[in-house]
Amino acid sequence: MDDATVLLRSRERPEEFAVLFDRHAPFIHRYLARRLGDQQADDLVAETFLTAFRRRDTFKPGHSDARPWLYGIATNLIAQHRRDEVRELRLHRAVTPETSADCHADQVATDVTAAALRDLLTAALAGLADGDRDVFLLSVQEELTYEQVAAALEIPVGTVRSQSVACGPRRPQSPAPRREGGPPWMRRH
Repeated sequence: MDDATVLLRSRERPEEFAVLFDRHAPFIHRYLARRLGDQQADDLVAETFLTAFRRRDTFKPGHSDARPWLYGIATNLIAQHRRDEVRELRLHRAVTPETSADCHADQVATDVTAAALRDLLTAALAGLADGDRDVFLLSVQEELTYEQVAAALEIPVGTVRSQSVACGPRRPQSPAPRREGGPPWMRRH
């Protein structure tokens, strides 16, 4: 039974929705854990499926796979989580008194050590715009097609393609072809 059928049946029999959770929770958890860490992923995977359950009547029946829809919900929750974190940090800074020089030095040492241990990928991902990062992670880490990413993020497929090109690896240009005539170092051997 495909996901669209499960969602349709769950409108009359809510317990049917558990099939979707069993099918897709590991994938959604992996995506969330890669973005936020395991602890946050546990909370947000539950929230993702709760949101999906509440909004199950908005699922487009023409799609047989609900995973892109669930990735879209999870991505929106990540964005909300990030906004909440920024808000909390600003509040914390506004309320927390300045630290002493000794504490600051310890904090700097901790920060430098942590930065040295981060993978280059983390820096590269941080440099991407939010939309590009979402497209990249859904297509590369979660192995979704352009069409599935577009459905998950509710954006046109052309936008997904252009964002994929924008954040994809830069390929070296091939060298200019050698000519038969000209100086010896330019001739084909």
